[in-house]
This record gives sequence, C-alpha cells and structure tokens, in this order.
Amino acid sequence: MSREYLLNVNRIEFTVTMACTGRCKHCSEGDHTLCREHIDPKIAASSVKKICEVFKIKSLMTFGGEPLLFPETVMAIHSTAKEMEIPQRQLITNGFFSKEESKIRSVAEGLSESGVNDLLLSADAFHQETIPLEPVKLFAECVLEAGIPIELSPAWLVSREDDNPYNVRTREILSEFDLPVGQGNIIFPYGNALKNLREYFGEDVKEFSPYEEDPKDIRTISFSPNGDVLGGNVYETDILEILRTYDPGI
Repeated sequence: MSREYLLNVNRIEFTVTMACTGRCKHCSEGDHTLCREHIDPKIAASSVKKICEVFKIKSLMTFGGEPLLFPETVMAIHSTAKEMEIPQRQLITNGFFSKEESKIRSVAEGLSESGVNDLLLSADAFHQETIPLEPVKLFAECVLEAGIPIELSPAWLVSREDDNPYNVRTREILSEFDLPVGQGNIIFPYGNALKNLREYFGEDVKEFSPYEEDPKDIRTISFSPNGDVLGGNVYETDILEILRTYDPGI
C-alpha cells in the first residue's frame, strides 16, 4: 500500500453519475449533456468493503449529477457503508428524479433502510430555474417521514450575506421549506459558473476548484461514474491494487 501518500485517508466519495435533471448555470461540471453512465453498484459496494479493511473510514458521500436517477446504486453503496460501520453516510441530491408520489416515497424509504443518515438537499435560485419545486418539497417530506436527517444546502453567489438577485431568490426559495439550512457552498469560478456568472467574480478571476486535493496527501478516495479512481480504474484493476500502486507522479 502507498502509505506515504495515503496516511490520512478517512473518506470515500462516489460521483454516481453525471446525468442530471437540472441545467444549472452555476454548475462546476458543465452542461451534463448526453450523460448516461453510472458507477456499477456491485463494484462500488465491493470497493467500499475492501477500502474499509485497510483504512478507518469516517464518512462516505454519494452525489452527482443527480444520483437518485440511479437509486438502486446509491442504496447499494450506502448499505455497504452501513454494514462496514462508516459513521457518516451522506447523500447530496437536488431531490428531483420523479414526479410520481409512489416512487418518491419508495426511494425515500429505501434510502432510510440503506443507512443514509445525512441528506443534503440542493435548493436555491440556480437549481429552481430548471427544477420544479413541488416534487422536491414532496421528496423532503418523505425523507423526514422516513427518519433521515435532512438539511437544505444552497449555493450562494459571492457570499451568504451578499444581496445580489440570485441570493435574494435563494432566500425566497428556502422559505418555502420548513427545514434547517446548512452551510451550503459559495459558488467558485469553474465550469458553467465561470461562463455564466463571470461578472460576479471580478476581472482577473482564474478558474479553480476548492475541492482539489493534494496528490501527495490524499484524504478522500473519489470514484468517477466510469470507475476512475486515483489514476486507475476499478473496472480494470482491483481497488486495493490501485491503492497499493498509487503514485502522484509529481
């Protein structure tokens, strides 16, 4: 195992899919056009087990795209995380994957059974430009009924305190819910955000992402929808072999 670079690993993240039900102008991942791929649930679950045999994992997160376009995959990952006694099992979702109440309720109940214990619901001016609010509110109600802790996770432009038109609209949307509002995130200049919101970042802004890790001090093992992870691919190579041979090449 490449202990030199992996000493501080304590988290696993899955970008389940890049397919999305929204077309948000702030999205760091771009337009999500023609995205259909998602991580294989069996390989994902197996990888979680193997990682937990080597590292003390404190948290696991699934997100996208919109991960609940593939709820069975999300549930398989979280069920394994629960089995491996990972304490914090997070899901980030925009809450819009169906308009059918029966399916929305079934998915919420399935997430609870699979062990999701921290659900972050993305609701703000940007998501609600293309995502209807009513199915999202219904999903939130079903999640609460299923016993999953949930909080709103809005995207703020410039800062949480700034009174630009987007933030004003976000506050209006948040008031539609009877839910706690978490920290959310400050939009950074990357992908669609840099293209559509450049005027808010200043003249000399350069593209950057605050989520990039130091390749010599990996804290999070992050899986892409196509199986890519740490310079390897779990469809081609066992995750433990990928970790054993990891080299940042710097």
